[in-house]
Amino acid sequence: MFFQIYGETAGWQLLGWLLVFTGLVVMNEIARRSKAGGIACFLALPAALTVYFIAIYVGAASGAEWALKNDTYVHMNSWFHYAKLYAATAGCIGFMVLKYHWGKAGKSHGFKAFPFIIVAINILIAVASDFESAIHAGSLAGGWWLSSEGVWLYGGWWNVLNGLAGLLNIFCMTGWWGIYSSKDKKDMLWPDMIWVYVLAYDIWNFQYTYLNLPTHSWYCGLALLLAPTFAAALWNKGGWIQNRANTLALWCMFAQVFPLFQDASRFTTVTSVYGQGGIAAAMGSSMPTVAEPTAQGIISVLSFVVNVFVFAYILKRAKVQKKNPWKNEIFTDTKDYKEAMERA
Repeated sequence: MFFQIYGETAGWQLLGWLLVFTGLVVMNEIARRSKAGGIACFLALPAALTVYFIAIYVGAASGAEWALKNDTYVHMNSWFHYAKLYAATAGCIGFMVLKYHWGKAGKSHGFKAFPFIIVAINILIAVASDFESAIHAGSLAGGWWLSSEGVWLYGGWWNVLNGLAGLLNIFCMTGWWGIYSSKDKKDMLWPDMIWVYVLAYDIWNFQYTYLNLPTHSWYCGLALLLAPTFAAALWNKGGWIQNRANTLALWCMFAQVFPLFQDASRFTTVTSVYGQGGIAAAMGSSMPTVAEPTAQGIISVLSFVVNVFVFAYILKRAKVQKKNPWKNEIFTDTKDYKEAMERA
C-alpha cells in the first residue's frame, strides 16, 4: 500500500481527498471562465497573501509571539513552497496574457515560448528539491533527514532517479510555439501537449510529492494532479497545462495558509515510508527507527522508465515526420490534437 489509510480514520481521509479534488475542479472553472475570476484568483488573492506573508516574517524577526507560532511560519517555511507558489502564479498570469491577448506580450509570437519556459522552471524547482533530499540523506542507499518544516524525509537514490526523470520531462514538451487562444477566450490551448506528455508528467510529479511531501502527497499528489487531467479529458481539450497551473497555484495558496489540514487533522494521510509509525513518526521529535522505501523505489523506476519511453517516442515521431519536435507540432494527426484545434 502506498498510503497509510487505515482503521476508523479512512473515511475522513477519503472525504478529505474528495473535498480537495472537487474544490480544485470548481475553482479552476471559476478562474478560467472569466477575466474577473482569473484576476481575483491570480492577481488580487496572491497580492493579499504576499502582504500576509511579509507581515508574518517581519513579526517573527521582531520576536512577536503571534508570528512565531503562526502555522504558515512553523509548517510552511521552506524555500520550495514559496518558489512553487509564485512560479505557478506567474504561469497563471502569463497564460491569461496569452489567452486574452493583453498588451504587446499577449499579441507577440515570441511570448508563445512563455508556457514552455515557466513549466520548465517549475519542473527545475522540483528537481532541485529532489536532489537536495538525496544530498541531505547522506547516502544513496537511503537516510533520514529533518526538513526545515519539521518533517522527517527519507532520501536516497530514488530522489536522484526521479530528478533525472524530471529533467527528461522538460524535453518531452513538444511544439513550444503552438500556443493558441480558444474562440471563447476561456482557455490558453497547447494542443500538442496530449495525453502522452500528461502521463509522463503526472507520474513524475506524483513521485516528487511522494518523496518530498509525504504528509501532503495524498492531496498535492493524487488530488491535485487528477483535477486538471480530469477537466482536460472531459471538457477542456487542449487546456491541460492551464488547468495544471491554475489548480497548482490555488492549492499552494490554500496549503500555505492552512497547513494543518494536511499535517494535523482528521484528514491527515502519510506515505508508507514510515511503516506503522504514521504521522507521529513523520513529525516526531526524534528520527524514525523504521523506513520502508520499497514504494519509493518502485515509483521512481516507473517515473524514469515512462519518461525515457515518452522521450524516445517523441524522437521517433519527429524523425518520421522530419520535424524538430520543439519548434514544430508532432501530434497533429492525433484525436486529442484535432479536438483541441477545433476550439482554437
